[in-house]
Order: sequence, then C-alpha cells, then structure tokens
Amino acid sequence: MKGQPKGATIGGLAVAAGVNVETVRFYQRKGLMREPERGYGSIRRYGEADLARLRFIRSAQRLGFSLDEIGELLKLEDGTRCDEARTLAERKLVDVRQKLIDLQRIELSLTQLIDHCVASGGEVACPMIASLQEAT
Repeated sequence: MKGQPKGATIGGLAVAAGVNVETVRFYQRKGLMREPERGYGSIRRYGEADLARLRFIRSAQRLGFSLDEIGELLKLEDGTRCDEARTLAERKLVDVRQKLIDLQRIELSLTQLIDHCVASGGEVACPMIASLQEAT
C-alpha cells in the first residue's frame, strides 16, 4: 500500500483508502470484506487486494449502488460474467433515471411555489406554506 508498510493494520488500510476504521469493520460485518486471521502479535494484516476491494466498494457506492448490489458485483469480480454485471448496471441506470424524473418534478414544484411567493409580495399568508398544507 502506498505510504503503508506491506501488511498494514486496519488503521493503515483505512488511511490508505481514505475511510474510517469503523467503515472497514462495517464492511466486514456485511461480508463485503474479509477479516484476516490474526498473525504474529495478534494483529490482523491487510494487503493490496484488501485496499483494492475497499476502493471498489467506495467507487460503487459513489455510483449509487447499495451495499447489497455491491455484494452482488463482488461475486462477479472474476470478470467472466460481464453479462450479469452489465444487467446489474442497467438496473441501476433505470433507478437513477427514475430518481432524476422525481427530482425534476420536485424542482418544478418548488420553483412554482417560490414564484407564487414572490408574486404575492406579502399581501396574503405565505402561499408556499398554504400550498403545502393543502397538499396534505
């Protein structure tokens, strides 16, 4: 690991990946990362493969994959099942596109509420709050 001795501790692994030690432990509890055997001095040591896996998990999270979906991707990591990985990515893309549609709808609603507030010029009770009360 860059900046860390070969066989880094969990703290060294976390620093190298830019995460908290508890994040590594959480991923271990979720089964996304292995928990190495305790070696000499009862200290667990992590290598380059562990760092690469941790970075993969973080990258997949940034793309919006859930931890369960990341677990599925990690099962396909041998690279021979690209079709399955592509299918997972296609499903994620459908989810992202739906979220974009939802966000655009929210944006439009908020823009209209704000415009209504500006147009009222304080002549009536706050139209945004009144509109939200009517919606419930």
